[in-house]
Amino acid sequence: MKDKSLLEKIGSQSKILYEKILMVVSTIILLFITATIIIGTARLFYRLGDLFRLDGITGDYLYIFTDVLTLFILIELSKSLYEYITIKKLRIALVIDAAIVFILRDIMIALFKHQLSNETAYALSALILVLGILRIGFSFMELQAKRVSSSLKAKHD
Repeated sequence: MKDKSLLEKIGSQSKILYEKILMVVSTIILLFITATIIIGTARLFYRLGDLFRLDGITGDYLYIFTDVLTLFILIELSKSLYEYITIKKLRIALVIDAAIVFILRDIMIALFKHQLSNETAYALSALILVLGILRIGFSFMELQAKRVSSSLKAKHD
């Protein structure tokens, strides 16, 4: 009997320690992502001055375009991580959003450089279609869960 309660106590303490370490690591990662977003935005404004000094603009627009899209991806990832830290639940919909933004970034860059083959375009289009369907499905599931929880809450009140 004593052994079982001791094991349960050790198990619950190790779970608490694991959750605390996970929250600390997640917070540190979020801080690094936030710092990266701030530094990336500052560099974006710094590069804006280069557009006025140079004759050709196509190459410089590509870098700025890539940086802006990369910032969007970092913002989506930070939203997902922030929600995980605050409610201790990972919403798959936010991860899918980040994946869609990442794929769209690659497509736009490849189109801008004129380096997108037909096969790659079809494959990435199919991937975006599947991710979009998953995203819509998760949105309906979240909406249904909110309805069920609000109806249960109304019944208890």
